[in-house]
Amino acid sequence: MGRILGIDHGDSRIGLSLSDPLHMIASPYRTISARDGEAVIHSLQEIINDKNVEMIVIGLPVGMKNQVTQRTIIVKEFAEQVRSIGVPVILEDERLSSVSATKALVFQNVKTGHNKGLVDQTAAAIILQQYLDRNRQ
Repeated sequence: MGRILGIDHGDSRIGLSLSDPLHMIASPYRTISARDGEAVIHSLQEIINDKNVEMIVIGLPVGMKNQVTQRTIIVKEFAEQVRSIGVPVILEDERLSSVSATKALVFQNVKTGHNKGLVDQTAAAIILQQYLDRNRQ
């Protein structure tokens, strides 16, 4: 059984998380730069191959009243690029995931000011865990 890759897409960084092979637990994995689209796709392809990823869950930012925002459009375009890799892609509502990630890290006494990448990874893990919990068999 392969893993599921969780993605929290931001303007400058992309937080990544991975599920365990049984799809029970999501864990922060790493952060990559969002600056170069080709490099992002290349990095994702390497991770998919190295970690036996069978599906990708991308956090979809929507407004608090479920409205489409500029970020929503950007992430949907990113999701289309990721689909070109050939792995199924699911969009998961990510409202407040970064806020939850920051709170979780502060609760663990991790300083978040200089650990933006860790916040992004944790947000990706929250998005992925939300998906895993809702789709548990």
